[in-house]
Amino acid sequence: MPKYNLFSKIVVLIVVMLLPIIGLYFYSNKTSTDVLRSELSKSTENQLVFFQNQVDTNVEILSLWPNLLIQDPDIASFQEIFLTSEYFNLNTISLVKRIQTKLAIQESSSNWRSSLYIYSPTLHRVVSVNDAKTYDEADLKKRIKWGWQVKKVEEGSFQFSWFTASSYSKYTDPANANTIIEVRFDSNNIQDMLDKFKSSGSSDPFYYNSQLGLIYNRTSDQQLAQQLVNQLQLQDGDSDGSLGSHTVEVNGQDYLVNMALSESTGWYLIDYTPLADILKPINESNRLFYFSVSCLLLMSCLAAYLLYGQVQVPVKKLIVSFHKLRSGDYSVRLDTKGNGASEFKFLFTRFNLMVTQIQELFEKVYVEQIRVREAKLKQLQSQINPHFFYNCFSFISSMAKLQDYRAVVAMSQNLAAYYRYTTRQERDVVPFVEELDFVNHYLDIQKLRMKRLEVSIQIPDDMLDAEIPPLVLQPLVENAVIHGIESSAEAGRITITGESSGGSYRLIVEDDGVGMDAESILVLQYKLSKPMEEEMGCGLWNVHQRMQLQFGDSAGLTLGTSASGGFKIVLHWTDSARAALIEADTNQRDELSSGRGQHHD
Repeated sequence: MPKYNLFSKIVVLIVVMLLPIIGLYFYSNKTSTDVLRSELSKSTENQLVFFQNQVDTNVEILSLWPNLLIQDPDIASFQEIFLTSEYFNLNTISLVKRIQTKLAIQESSSNWRSSLYIYSPTLHRVVSVNDAKTYDEADLKKRIKWGWQVKKVEEGSFQFSWFTASSYSKYTDPANANTIIEVRFDSNNIQDMLDKFKSSGSSDPFYYNSQLGLIYNRTSDQQLAQQLVNQLQLQDGDSDGSLGSHTVEVNGQDYLVNMALSESTGWYLIDYTPLADILKPINESNRLFYFSVSCLLLMSCLAAYLLYGQVQVPVKKLIVSFHKLRSGDYSVRLDTKGNGASEFKFLFTRFNLMVTQIQELFEKVYVEQIRVREAKLKQLQSQINPHFFYNCFSFISSMAKLQDYRAVVAMSQNLAAYYRYTTRQERDVVPFVEELDFVNHYLDIQKLRMKRLEVSIQIPDDMLDAEIPPLVLQPLVENAVIHGIESSAEAGRITITGESSGGSYRLIVEDDGVGMDAESILVLQYKLSKPMEEEMGCGLWNVHQRMQLQFGDSAGLTLGTSASGGFKIVLHWTDSARAALIEADTNQRDELSSGRGQHHD
């Protein structure tokens, strides 16, 4: 499982804390946007319905005019006039003038610019405010229909007409009707109302009929209006789209489109508003919020980084230094410059001081240990001398009593050589060849005492210059003579064998004496590594302890049984410095040999 530092944890915590806030804000913002869109749609729909009602009211008022005028007495009497000539008589002219006056009054009663026409099939004349002329019956028959009739005059301009006949059954046969009244108005009236509606807000309304086209306000974006209509795909009589709001995308921009269907004319009143304009305050608020959140996140990350750099990094350095200290590296020091707050500088300074004191203490202890070790070596070495001298003088005394002066002389000479060897031993280690010469003197003395004593020595040449502590071989040979050979009348052979391999050495001393059983050997081997007991001889224990002090715990004595059934002692040690030199020399010879082989090839 990966480990995260303090900086990562704080950043993750900040993000986790901000996510619910952002989510709540997003939900609240979405809810507010939906509510705003819904309320705006309702408001726009209400405005459209109100505006549509105004238009429909004006249209319905105009559609009532023919029904009112057809009941007028003058217009009713106009139905009973029959011309006998092409020209009106005086009474007819007066009647026409009165009718024209009434038409003018009726037209001026409305804010809309409209025109009234009275058709008299009997007179073949049409009376308007300004004229009384003949009309085309075929054209009239073609145009007269139920409801409002719309004719496109020119692009963006339309004429609306409403017909009423004095006999409703004559709609399909206008030639036989008594009187036909037509009211007309053009789309300019609607444009005027659209202009007023647009000027009262930010809308851009227009009318649409799938068969005829669009009626724009005078400042309308006609191309955009046409694109919106194409997207809506409205059809006449489409009840689903008669009222409501839709979201339409045009040229990559969304528009909120509201519409209402006029029951009088069958035209759609359509208004649209860009959603970007509607949501502009919300979008600005969103941008401000997200910018604030980004700044907060950035500042939080900066604060986390400062906390990481000022706290965790120094703590991590301190932990690493403590690990090094635990591993024994007392040279570790902490840099007190630029590492966090002043508290950590104080802590680093005290840590460095503590490590310095510990290092000095360890150095003192180490020096004392070396001195103790050297003193112990000297003390152990000094134990050998009295023991050996006692044995030698005992032999001389015995030989003198036996009047074996040759043995006394030989012993004295060997003892002098021994004394000379021991008195000049200020060294901790000596070459093995010197120790071997010293043992030969000792064996010569023993051979004087025991004629049956035979000694076989086999030491490899590379072992002769190996260094060992002085007086470690003689006690082993002495142990074989005293406890092995002298204890058995049939015994008399001692074998000294040396082995060396890469700086590791083994010296084997065997005899063919009585030996020891396995349990006794194990007990003696165990006692060698323990403090010396009073009843225990000091020779073997002394050698074992000196070898371990000189070469480490892996050196010392190993006890066993020889092949002849006697006692066997193996002295083993490793000279690390010599082993390193031998390995380096071997590698160098291998490299030289490899280089000569490649050159030969």
